Amino acid sequence: MKLRLTLLLCFFTAFLQAQTEDEPVLWSQSVNVVSETEYELVLIGKILEGWHVYSQYTDEGGSLPAVFTFMKAGEAYELVGITEESKTQTAYSDIFDVDETFFKKEAVFRQKIKLIDPAVTSVDVELFYQVCKEVCIPVEDSFTFSLKGQAAVPPVSSSVDARSLALSEALRLDLKNKDLLDQTLAGDVKKTNSIWTIFGLGFLGGLIALLTPCVFPMIPLTVSFFTKQSQKTKGTFNALLYAFFIILIYGLLSLPFHLFDSVDSQILNTIATNIWVNLAFFLIFVFFAFSFFGYYELTLPSSWSNRMDKASSRAGGALGIFFMAVTLAIVSFSCTGPILGGLLGSTTLAEGDVANNLSMGMLGFGAALALPFGLFALFPSWLNTLPRSGGWMNTVKVVLGFLELALAFKFLSNADLVGNWGFLKREIFLGIWILLFILTALYLFGFIRFPHEPKGERISITRKIVGVLSVLFVAYLSLGLTNQTSLKALSGFPPPDFYTLSSQSTDCPLGIECYKNFEEGLAVARANNKPILLDFTGWACVNCRKMEENVWSESDIFPMLNEDIVLISLYIDDRKPLPDHQQFKFQYSSGKIKNINTIGEKWGTFQTLNFGSISQPYYVLLSPDLEVLQPAIQNTDADTYREWLSSGIQNFEESETLQAHSGS
Repeated sequence: MKLRLTLLLCFFTAFLQAQTEDEPVLWSQSVNVVSETEYELVLIGKILEGWHVYSQYTDEGGSLPAVFTFMKAGEAYELVGITEESKTQTAYSDIFDVDETFFKKEAVFRQKIKLIDPAVTSVDVELFYQVCKEVCIPVEDSFTFSLKGQAAVPPVSSSVDARSLALSEALRLDLKNKDLLDQTLAGDVKKTNSIWTIFGLGFLGGLIALLTPCVFPMIPLTVSFFTKQSQKTKGTFNALLYAFFIILIYGLLSLPFHLFDSVDSQILNTIATNIWVNLAFFLIFVFFAFSFFGYYELTLPSSWSNRMDKASSRAGGALGIFFMAVTLAIVSFSCTGPILGGLLGSTTLAEGDVANNLSMGMLGFGAALALPFGLFALFPSWLNTLPRSGGWMNTVKVVLGFLELALAFKFLSNADLVGNWGFLKREIFLGIWILLFILTALYLFGFIRFPHEPKGERISITRKIVGVLSVLFVAYLSLGLTNQTSLKALSGFPPPDFYTLSSQSTDCPLGIECYKNFEEGLAVARANNKPILLDFTGWACVNCRKMEENVWSESDIFPMLNEDIVLISLYIDDRKPLPDHQQFKFQYSSGKIKNINTIGEKWGTFQTLNFGSISQPYYVLLSPDLEVLQPAIQNTDADTYREWLSSGIQNFEESETLQAHSGS
């Protein structure tokens, strides 16, 4: 039976669009001073990819034009000239039978005014416009331009009530020494390391894909096709071009994620911690696993590969070789698809710049997949060293199926942690992984068979060695059932050490006393006159767990965290709803209004508003009177973190000593 992934792909495309297209235009504004009585009002709209906004001057009879209404124009001030626009595009509309003029990506409007009444301090403007993609949405927005040097901000929306304003203002901290936050430490090095790690994971995934029955047999056939051409030099060049196109194709598959990321830098991180997305990933990976076990075949529509094959034959030359590479990608999907899904999952779990990480992973995957085609084209005699196709390739697929199941339970764990359901505690998660790798070992030793596998197949030495490694890994996992901090090599994959079936004195990392409410932690810091470690973290944050289990646990770092500071851990992905009286609407400076209904939304807004960051982990050291003691720091090594933490504590102590001397 052949099952296709088309519906699943459509589901994710629709989900991502629903997350990004609810607000296709974001507006910002500014005021340029021309003279004492003349000003230029500037309004800039950033338009989501694929959408467009119609000009004020689009032809009548088509879509609705943008219309400005300048309140009190002619009374308090006069308009100087027309409202100017940035570059537009024009296209013929089959629907209205007219040429339509519109903006893509960005719309800029400029209007000069001259004051009649010198006492005027602001100008109110209303804008009606139509934004369209497959459908058109009419929108009415209002803006207030300040003429007296204040920041130009939109007026407070009528939907933002007094209670929301008060709760929004309570999130804003009066930070001292805030300039230090512009010097966030250890970001670039870690980001670079992470990108190359993802590239390595992708390359490893590509090497594994080469060993599957969908790809391995195609290597000698394809290389022979090129090397047996009449002109040997041309054949070698074509084979190398074929390898290049393989890399290019897999790199191009990551481009849609850059479009999502360019709309809103928080989108992909939000998706990574979404309960329903993690549950969907869980089901998809289980689906992938059973296809590897041989219960059904996972393929793309055969018509796709047939069309690519015909296009390759017709086109010839470089274009024909490109279509040959596309055909390889389609035909091999039943084996590469689940591995690519694992790469996507691993990239999502790695957090950070998801789109760039995914591009590096895809390029690594394509490079590994293309490597033998280029290498054997240069050295055809090496083809004789390739092992023959056989049952060992099916063994590779089955082992990959068990790995897919293990990764599936990581996504289920994410959903459980973020939703605070409490059914997949650390011991249960480890127990499931132990069972999966016991089954892997039993399969490798020949005690378990799957469909399409012959009876009485000889167990190779390599297969037995991998089986022994599975048994050793089971023994390693078992250590985590008795010693919660012993699985440092897997930090971030099992649930955190405090998410356990056993009774704990605190639900904080390593048993450290922590506070999950900023106001409560601040009160404790002031009462005890201790500095604050503000820890922006997440339940599904892999790098947060790595920092807690590998860095915080260091013998000279743990005492500082446990004794010298007040730890405030704010979980950005906490989906528990706020009490009704604490839910509110928050209006950003762009005019966008966001409903703050959960604990995570509150602390995410708190982080962005005060520290201009959306990443986790993100650490800030503050004094009880909200003085920034050190530049913020993110995911880093133990030595850097130790120096950062001890220096911050020392800065606090020196500041306290100076205040004591000045007071005396």
